[in-house]
Amino acid sequence: MAAYSSTLKRYLPKSLFWRAFLILVIPILALQVVVAFVFVRRHYDAVTEQMAGSVAREIGAAVQEVERASGPLEAERRLIALTLASELEMGFEHGVTVTPEIHREPFDFTAAVIAKTLRDRIGRPMALDFVAVRKQVDIRIGVHRGALLVVVPRGRVNPSNPHLLLVWMFTTALGLTVVAVIFLRNQVRPIRELARAAADFGRGRPGAFRPRGAEEVRRAGHAFLDMRRRIERQIGHRTLLLSGVSHDLRTPLTRMKLALAVAEPCPEIEEIGRDVAEMERMIESFLDYVRGEGEDLAEPVSPVALADEIAGDFARQGREIERTDRIEAVGSPLVPLKRSAMKRCLTNLVDNAATHGTRVRLTVRLTRKNLDFIVEDNGPGIPAEHREEVMRPFTRLDAARNQDAGSGVGLGLAIAGDIARGHGGTLLLEDGTDLGGLRAVVSLPR
Repeated sequence: MAAYSSTLKRYLPKSLFWRAFLILVIPILALQVVVAFVFVRRHYDAVTEQMAGSVAREIGAAVQEVERASGPLEAERRLIALTLASELEMGFEHGVTVTPEIHREPFDFTAAVIAKTLRDRIGRPMALDFVAVRKQVDIRIGVHRGALLVVVPRGRVNPSNPHLLLVWMFTTALGLTVVAVIFLRNQVRPIRELARAAADFGRGRPGAFRPRGAEEVRRAGHAFLDMRRRIERQIGHRTLLLSGVSHDLRTPLTRMKLALAVAEPCPEIEEIGRDVAEMERMIESFLDYVRGEGEDLAEPVSPVALADEIAGDFARQGREIERTDRIEAVGSPLVPLKRSAMKRCLTNLVDNAATHGTRVRLTVRLTRKNLDFIVEDNGPGIPAEHREEVMRPFTRLDAARNQDAGSGVGLGLAIAGDIARGHGGTLLLEDGTDLGGLRAVVSLPR
């Protein structure tokens, strides 16, 4: 049972629209099939049997007249009189033997009902041909001294155009299905808009969203808007708080730097100056981490130009960065990004790589669905078992990276990961390829 359920889920559509479409269409099709092959067929079979029975009574009377005739000529005269009084064409063949048989089209189901009714009512050997002449039935009936020939219009033995009811049924069902699909699409559209708004907000691209649709969908939309407002308000309060903390901390640090500047130079003063500089750097790193993406708004940015700008900044510092691009995108090469936040993310990764390696490569890979920034170095790398740990704030791995090189306070990768997640993407640390060190991949959806 579990295997059957798994197989069924594999072939069922994944979207709500198509699942609801199947829920709507399958009962309609099932109803059409039941009506067409049970009710309609039984109804037409019953009507056909009644009409064929009426014709059988007329043919039975003709058989009796032929049987009572004294000879072939008298039988012909009696049949001519019967033909004038009915719509049937009748004739007589003397000395002919009739072999029971039936000729019909494969899908002419009413022909079988007609043949059975005539044979049961008349009770004589009978050959019926439904194919020779269109819209009529040629009948040969074995009688005394020969065969009775009867040509019956098809409209006398079964209803005309029986398929019209089925055509109207299926046409009406198709029209109603189209109308239902239009209404169903209008009901599903607000859910898609809600999902798109949530995804854009998760990627740092908040846009206009108005709840609409069914009551449950509107309630979910209003709940999303309330949540978004609370998050934005919390971020705003946090930013204001951090601005105040930054000002309060910088003021005593500035006074300490001024006091150190006018003090008599000595080893102790130099050591205190280094501690003050380290404290200032730690505060800036902490504020960068807590601020996250700040108040930037997403805007169309060329990732290639951004990478070139970062490489140029490091080149002016005397640190050369290799640049490569792999562009596989179709359409605009611009991607919505929070420019300053993404530059901070990539600068942290490139600075980390340049600190621990002698060769650094920054690659931009742009496809139709994804944007990847890849930073590689030839440094010592990070063991796989420590990569999740090193993404946490204030984490430095002495065994993996050289602390004497000035690797900071352990917030560079945490800030980069936070910015990547703020764009709806991820930061992955992998083994290097040809350079052999660490490979950091910032993967973002377009």
